[in-house]
Amino acid sequence: MQDILCSSLGDVAKKLGNGDISSTELTKASLQAMDETRDLNAFITETNELALAAAVQSDQRRAAGNSYGVLDGIPIAIKDLFCTEGVKTTAGSKILGNFVPPYSSTVVKNLERSGTVMVGKTNLDEFAMGSANMTSHFGPVKNPWKNKDGQELVPGGSSGGSAAAVSAGVVFGATGTDTGGSIRQPASFTGIVGMKPTYGRCSRFGVVAFASSLDQPGPMTRTVGDAAIMLNAMAGHDVMDATSSNKTVPDFTAAITSDAQGLRIGIPEEYTLKGMPADIQDLWDQGIKWFESMGAECKPVSLKHTKYALPAYYIIAPAEASSNLSRYDGVRYGLRIEEAGDSLDDMYEKTRSEGFGDEVKRRVLIGAYVLSAGYYDAYYIKAQQVRTLIAEDFKKAFAEVDVLLTPSTPSSAFAIGEKMDDPLAMYLNDVFTVPASLAGLPAISVPVGLDSGGLPLGLQLIAKPFDEVTLLSAASALETAAAFDLFKFRKDVS
Repeated sequence: MQDILCSSLGDVAKKLGNGDISSTELTKASLQAMDETRDLNAFITETNELALAAAVQSDQRRAAGNSYGVLDGIPIAIKDLFCTEGVKTTAGSKILGNFVPPYSSTVVKNLERSGTVMVGKTNLDEFAMGSANMTSHFGPVKNPWKNKDGQELVPGGSSGGSAAAVSAGVVFGATGTDTGGSIRQPASFTGIVGMKPTYGRCSRFGVVAFASSLDQPGPMTRTVGDAAIMLNAMAGHDVMDATSSNKTVPDFTAAITSDAQGLRIGIPEEYTLKGMPADIQDLWDQGIKWFESMGAECKPVSLKHTKYALPAYYIIAPAEASSNLSRYDGVRYGLRIEEAGDSLDDMYEKTRSEGFGDEVKRRVLIGAYVLSAGYYDAYYIKAQQVRTLIAEDFKKAFAEVDVLLTPSTPSSAFAIGEKMDDPLAMYLNDVFTVPASLAGLPAISVPVGLDSGGLPLGLQLIAKPFDEVTLLSAASALETAAAFDLFKFRKDVS
């Protein structure tokens, strides 16, 4: 039974449809796998009883001929940044450690309407602030992969718990959120597919906010086809989210192909970094060869403001975070720390000091600084102007090409404990993913091979706004050429 957990979401959906397996059997296998991989610390909250009840309901619908569709009865995981009615939602923080929301996020509701079975809420960097899943109040998440020395590795962040759960064979898909690369980077580190849709494609309503102009929910799966299936369910206009797009959502599964013939692939010159590991450059070169062998045209393009993307991001995102996190004051909900005789200011200070971790405090302080009088124009406004220039670079490039091909990350997964004493080194993990986030573009990381140490690496594809169909089609072609086998490769390495 456990072998079926290594299947793709699409394949297991067919087995459910054919009656080869029931959702109850599948869910029990998923819950068993979650128990067997608990040392990964991928989950903050396990929802066994709710999952089994949902699985029984799915089986009853199928028996009555009333299936909700492809996702009906499929076990998935939800990043613990999405509000779930009646189920604890912590954002990986002590300050929300016992918060139980009275409503569910729109994305969660959409997935529930598709019949998915939520087996648990996954661990994450606190308030999605991190690139290694080491800042969670509930402890670090471990990557299912280990290096050749047997060291425990980070899964990437902030959606590291979701990535680990999918990569370990616990669930067939999971939700993530991507602010500057928090879906794509952990996907690359764990050998899975991670997709950031166009900003506004999926509703942010009910998703605990980090940086509102950047946050975007997306799917994390084992195959590109599975990502399309999940995105079909997740996407759509939402009147509860003012930034939600009202553009028609196409049937991504029906629209994508694996045909790269005639596709114009842009290779950004600025993504070749000084000192970039040879393994990453070699895989990038291989990706170009794969596309050319399939009839695509690969040509160099320039995104000349790319070098300013990371510093601009680490001004804009902390600024928005400092504003969003001001609501956690101990008054309305969440943790409250106070003593007899404390003033309101004392309660604010003690609650936030004890409730927030170091990385969150660091970003709140940076954000408050760049928004303060005398610095707002010099830093925040300037960063927004740079953001506009970066978006214009992409617009010019897409006048010549259909998609861009880049590395997903500047390295493979590193050992737990590395880089934690150097925030700047940690922030550099997002160097390839941040530009697309600043421009609000759809992007996807596809696993394509292993580095010299036997660890997975991904290549990133970026497309025009709301052109997820072309993005998924190109990604499917890349996936076919790479023929990356998640479970076989990890078994061979171990």
